[in-house]
Amino acid sequence: MPLSEESPPKYAIDGETSTTTVVQVPEQEATTENSETHHQPEKDGNDHKPKTALQAILSSFKAILFATWLNLLLICVPIGIAAGYADWNDVAVFFINFAAIIPLAKLLGFATEELALRTNETIGGLLNASFGNAVELIIGILAVKDNLIRIVQASIIGSILSNLLLVLGFCFFFGGLRYREQKFNKDVASTSTSLLAVTSLVFLLPAAFFYQLEAENNEYSDQKVLNMSRGVSIVLLIVYGCYLYFQLRTHSDLFTDVAKAETGEEEEGEEPQLTPIVAVILLVVSTVFVALCAESLVGSIEGLSKQWGLTESFVGLVLLPIVGNAAEHLTAVSVAMKNKMDLSIGVAVGSSLQIALLVAPVLVIIAWITNVPLTLDFTIFEVAVSFVCVFIVNALIADGKSNWLEGALLLGAYLVVAIAFFFLP
Repeated sequence: MPLSEESPPKYAIDGETSTTTVVQVPEQEATTENSETHHQPEKDGNDHKPKTALQAILSSFKAILFATWLNLLLICVPIGIAAGYADWNDVAVFFINFAAIIPLAKLLGFATEELALRTNETIGGLLNASFGNAVELIIGILAVKDNLIRIVQASIIGSILSNLLLVLGFCFFFGGLRYREQKFNKDVASTSTSLLAVTSLVFLLPAAFFYQLEAENNEYSDQKVLNMSRGVSIVLLIVYGCYLYFQLRTHSDLFTDVAKAETGEEEEGEEPQLTPIVAVILLVVSTVFVALCAESLVGSIEGLSKQWGLTESFVGLVLLPIVGNAAEHLTAVSVAMKNKMDLSIGVAVGSSLQIALLVAPVLVIIAWITNVPLTLDFTIFEVAVSFVCVFIVNALIADGKSNWLEGALLLGAYLVVAIAFFFLP
């Protein structure tokens, strides 16, 4: 007997023959689905419980502790500070504090990036720009305080050469060993190197100006070069402000598009690992300890130079830039080995730009305030080397490609420069 239309919906007819088979719609499945749906939010809710304040702080300190393997060198921080105040041998004081500043610089950068993640792109960019070369600035200020003018001048040129030749050379070389050919945005890279070319011209002018005055036996040549350097420093700071406005406002899409392409993070940004309070504390503490270690390091430079027979030019051009840039060196090389060449070049060339357009003029102005006659009157040899290095880097990045041979060429060029400055009287 066929079922009527009024039959409950839980029964249906199976088959097209006259033999009718009554099957039951699985109510239990629906019930099970409903029960699963009912209990699912409870499960999800348990997985996303908000952290307590204590848990957030503990998680932040854990992130700091395991941020980098360079933290193993933090043991050198108290030893280096104590060595400076205990009048240890200058060579020991220099190299202990040398090792201590490296992890501190890395933590300083880590704190800056964490704070930048909690702000908008403009403020985050300004934070990175301000604290990106804080170590070099602190070392330079302490050297100005001790009237080590030659050390300061050499460290400015040395930092630029170190980033352009040593860091970029390592990036091209080790990245090229893993990838046959690496590509990057040549427009962004060429913009940065073009600015470096302009700063090379700016650094050349005071030296040429001084030698012109000397040829004319002008008795006020030193004061005129000093006044010129202070005026040029103000112009460089204005140019740097224009560059930041270009990078963060008018043409920010060039840089953000590159970063998204490199990281693959188009929709979801990176999550901060530190609470805001912990990030600020880390920034302040790192800066204080960098200053303490840098004070001991700068105070040992003269003794190191005498004991090892090194010139102040070599110490400033080769040794000090490695201290300030070691953490950035490792970062740039590691991202290059992941085939993120735009980020790698941004670290290397961008750091050189900050040295030339921010650190150098700020040091001159600070020296002006403290009545220290620091000028941008570099030696002809230093200016010539820096100008040629900028030209070489411009030529290598013009095609937007790199390989391990180009890296080897840059590293070879840096070794030649280091050898030349080692024997320079």
